[in-house]
Amino acid sequence: MSEEILINVSPVETRVALVENGVVQEFYLERSYGKGYVGNIYRGKVVRVLPGMQAAFVDIGLERTGFIHAGDMMPELPEGEIYQGELPDIRTLVREGETLLVQVAKDPIGSKGARLTKHITLSSRYLVYMPNSQHIGVSIRIEDEQERERLKQAVEQQVYSQQIAGGFIVRTVAEGVDTDAIVSDIPFLTKLWSDLCAKLPQLGVPAELHRDMPLYFRALRDLARAPLDKVRVDSRLTWQQMQEFAVSYMPQLGNLIELYTGDRPLLEMYGVEEEIRRALEPRVTLKSNGYLIIEQTEAMTTVDVNTGAFVGHRNLEETIFKTNLEAASAIARQLRLRNLGGIIILDFIDMKDPEHQRQVLRTLEKALEKDHAKTRITGVSELGLVEMARKRTRESLGQMLCEPCPTCQGKGRVKSAETVCYEIFREVLRMARAYDNQKFLVLASALVVDRLLDEQAAYVADLEAFIQRTIEFRVESVFTQEQYDIVLI
Repeated sequence: MSEEILINVSPVETRVALVENGVVQEFYLERSYGKGYVGNIYRGKVVRVLPGMQAAFVDIGLERTGFIHAGDMMPELPEGEIYQGELPDIRTLVREGETLLVQVAKDPIGSKGARLTKHITLSSRYLVYMPNSQHIGVSIRIEDEQERERLKQAVEQQVYSQQIAGGFIVRTVAEGVDTDAIVSDIPFLTKLWSDLCAKLPQLGVPAELHRDMPLYFRALRDLARAPLDKVRVDSRLTWQQMQEFAVSYMPQLGNLIELYTGDRPLLEMYGVEEEIRRALEPRVTLKSNGYLIIEQTEAMTTVDVNTGAFVGHRNLEETIFKTNLEAASAIARQLRLRNLGGIIILDFIDMKDPEHQRQVLRTLEKALEKDHAKTRITGVSELGLVEMARKRTRESLGQMLCEPCPTCQGKGRVKSAETVCYEIFREVLRMARAYDNQKFLVLASALVVDRLLDEQAAYVADLEAFIQRTIEFRVESVFTQEQYDIVLI
């Protein structure tokens, strides 16, 4: 399998695409005026405590106050462990007006503020440092038990011999890496934390203490893992900065970072622009001529699988099975590409054979193993639905690149011209009873006025006779289909 990272840099934004075997799998965007906040550390002030929600709102200097849950204020537990019993009342943990040092765990999404935590972490190439914990663990994505033990012992030995305060998690990219390279991250992380602590006494409230590195550096840190063939970047200045970054932190990547100087734009050359355009549409066509319909709402995302024009070669059950298998792989890719998170409902085509259900679920699980975000899948429900959850830390692709339609206000539908005509008739009748005027002037969109003068002309004539007043019409080009105004003359 070949893997490439494509980095497009301009003065206003940075875009990163992860391409596997020539197909875009993940896309990241950071704009200069609206950078993400995940990983940033702030000194904030508690402005409101909500006992009923076991949460508090914290002002960290952003447009909307952040949100912190009681569970994110408790002492950290080893990875995978959860608190037993009920959490203490949040009023015993924090009070209004108190100053907190918090880190952004999830970016502001829609109308929601940033999700915050007191569990501070600092990331390097191979390690995640937890200054408020003593736990030492290894990423669950590293499955080989001998390798897990080797990595854990290497970090434990360094921590105990140097009497270092804090805990560490060994990241997935450390698998198979020399011990010396991994433990060399420890002094860097501890010094960074020490420098941040030294700044605290001079810091106001609210204020930013630490900002995570730019997207092109994070791409090297978080996405660059074997088997990586190339990192292509189209900015000479950024390429030089990445080379220097690689020399200091990732020398094995130095030869892979390449400056792209082609005539065609980098992301257009590799088909990323077209993939992004398609990823903003609800319909995804499968190779078998089946298709998916993906609908994102604030509460959840639904994915509907349809056979479409695919009729198969044997029987209906075999056709359904093959479509669902292809859909499972396509769904996993679309979740990554569109960065869809939260609750996701998958409506596969109903399968009668339990073995077919198991194979489809296994295909989905296998395809999701490459996902950087944590996922959890349930079995097939009685209604034939698969429920899953994908960790959401930033806005989806659609939320980043789009906004609600100004005409339909995000509903996805507008009233028909016929419906608007009937609304106008009712409003004219109401106004005729209330006012003693000579005539009415109706201002509306061209489509509505055309309908009033054509299909509805007979009813307009009847209405004029009934109210004994004249009705005139005029096209208002700036009006949407749902807008109209009635002027008394």
